[in-house]
Amino acid sequence: MTMKIRVVFMVLLLLGAFYFTFFHQEEKEAARNSVQTNELQNEPVQPVQAPAVHTVKVILERKYLDGETSEEVVQENIISMEDFWSHYAEWQLKDMTEEHITFEKEIDDISPLLKTNGYFGISEDGVLSIFNGKPGESEIIQSFFQLDIRKLESKQHDELVKGIPIKSKQGYQEVIKSFKPYSILE
Repeated sequence: MTMKIRVVFMVLLLLGAFYFTFFHQEEKEAARNSVQTNELQNEPVQPVQAPAVHTVKVILERKYLDGETSEEVVQENIISMEDFWSHYAEWQLKDMTEEHITFEKEIDDISPLLKTNGYFGISEDGVLSIFNGKPGESEIIQSFFQLDIRKLESKQHDELVKGIPIKSKQGYQEVIKSFKPYSILE
């Protein structure tokens, strides 16, 4: 969807919110006056309709430092556009149609997957990598750079073969920084 279409759609949504905010009250008062007139004439009272509710699927994409992306899908009942937009003020609009709205947010942390099951290790071809579980037993999630194995101390090599667990953003950054001097420059 082009930016122009998004802007036009946003303007239409804002105009709708403006209408409901200012002019919808007049319609309610006219309906009340009509009901009072009906009561005076002993006619059955017609119920006043509730404001229109629009249901939309909201997709929330979170992008983490390690490159992982998580997606959460929720159904939202939109009564007030102003309340809806303020609820997602910290998110960036990525895509919008009549049926769904996609927001994204960059998270300044590593993904929950890495915190629970991520390990730094070395691949068979000597690349510093992150595994989904212990190295040798699991698939590679992310690869970084080729290491010069000859420059590594035996302790460092053994740690990489066994796997270095990733528990925090700080630990993630420290491991990458500590092995960067051993990378092979191409």
